Amino acid sequence: MSPDQDAVRERYATAARRALDGVGTGLLAGDGDTERLGAVHYAGEDIPAEVSATSLGCGNPLAVADLHPGETVLDLGSGGGLDVLLSARRVGPAGRAIGLDMTDDMLTLARRHAEQAGVTNAEFVKGTIERIPLPDASVDVVISNCVIALSSDKPAVFAEIARVLRPGGRLGITDIVADDTLTDAERADRTGVVECLGGALTADRYRALLRDAGFAGIDVRLTHEVGDKLHSATIRATRPHLVVPMTADHAEQVLTIYQAGLDTEHASFETTAPDWATWDAVHLPAHRLVALDATGEVLGWTAVSAVSSRCVYAGVVEHSVYVRPSAHGQGVGLALLNALIRSTENAGIWTIQSGIFPENTASRALHRRAGFRELGTRERIGRHHGQWRDVVMIERRSAASGIASPENR
Repeated sequence: MSPDQDAVRERYATAARRALDGVGTGLLAGDGDTERLGAVHYAGEDIPAEVSATSLGCGNPLAVADLHPGETVLDLGSGGGLDVLLSARRVGPAGRAIGLDMTDDMLTLARRHAEQAGVTNAEFVKGTIERIPLPDASVDVVISNCVIALSSDKPAVFAEIARVLRPGGRLGITDIVADDTLTDAERADRTGVVECLGGALTADRYRALLRDAGFAGIDVRLTHEVGDKLHSATIRATRPHLVVPMTADHAEQVLTIYQAGLDTEHASFETTAPDWATWDAVHLPAHRLVALDATGEVLGWTAVSAVSSRCVYAGVVEHSVYVRPSAHGQGVGLALLNALIRSTENAGIWTIQSGIFPENTASRALHRRAGFRELGTRERIGRHHGQWRDVVMIERRSAASGIASPENR
């Protein structure tokens, strides 16, 4: 264990021992500390006073991570267990909340709080955030509250988070972020409640390290000041789904997902998915992709068709993307579109285009996030279930080809 880690462990072990003795942690004693840190961020939560008193974080990660019943959530640096207990409520009896801490005293305190609260779907394990003692792809969501800034090996932390998250798993944390103007001398002179935070990352560095660890959908937002040139921030990111070439073995699931999309009546003028031979005949052999979950089940697919046999349109394709209804909101569509863009650009395709019903607001938002632009609306272009429907025309021009959309030049 490094000297920095030793200091952090002893600091929080002392705080835990104080809390176990009923005298408070002693950490939030500085001027204005309780207005910026700790329980102040949990207003409205039903929390026993003895638990909220041990909250030492800079935010509320439960407001960042959108937890769902049945999920497994891991809290890095779980301390007195507040966020684990709240997570256990949200994921319900079918879910699991795990707290990880390197301090025996904190683990004792957290287990006491869980027992007093009667929470049975929470557990606490000993370990460091640089070497998480959990199997690969075993967690749906990772949360943390003002802990990663304390690590002296943040690349290792992010690599471990990526390892334990399942494909499509989410990171939703609060942490301390430094201003770009914070100097090395100022970092070495941190005092008070932020004395351990001289190694806080800047927002840009945070994003870069998460990208290096393979994360997508990275969002870092400053929320409030916690010290001179130090801010609390919310950080969201996703471990991308496994996207692989589609094969005939995926056919049944691809067509089932296609039909589910057609059944919404907002995906296509088509009403019934064809058989595989028909589907196969109208889609180009290249650029067929599927997103898979950890068990190999298909979560969504994308494919393209030629728009014309004329050679001038050789680099223009029309695409489709469909996601299993149970996988909506998990980043599957964006992972598929990003993979499709890479695949088509590598093949020299310069335009991906399609049409979307105006009412399909989720698909329109997804495509905007993937860099598509809306060209306009073709009104009453066709009849669907006896009703005339408009279509919003979209396209994405390849920057690699040198003919990016005008607003992206």
